[in-house]
Amino acid sequence: MKLIIAIAHERDKHRLADALLENGLTFTKLGSTGGFLRQGNVTVLIGVDDAEAPRVLEVIRSACGKAEEFVNVPGETLTSPTVLPGAFPPHPIKVETGGAVAFVLNVESFQRF
Repeated sequence: MKLIIAIAHERDKHRLADALLENGLTFTKLGSTGGFLRQGNVTVLIGVDDAEAPRVLEVIRSACGKAEEFVNVPGETLTSPTVLPGAFPPHPIKVETGGAVAFVLNVESFQRF
């Protein structure tokens, strides 16, 4: 058995949930926050048989699209010596957002109570 922990952008949470349900998959959904841009995420926990893991990963991949956004990043996260800590750069920077990250873990034991 596998436990898939998938972290997706908040804008994909409904599309991801719908895609999982349409494929007969049950899951637990948790709200979470990303680190770099501090944007909302959703974390989904899915338990499946070993043989189902590739199909579940494909469902996640197809439901969670990447996008480009322009954001202001606090100065302390930039390495430029010309930007003061806490200041914003004069122009927003383009970053890739969205998509998903999935961790596939082996489950030694599963019990339902």
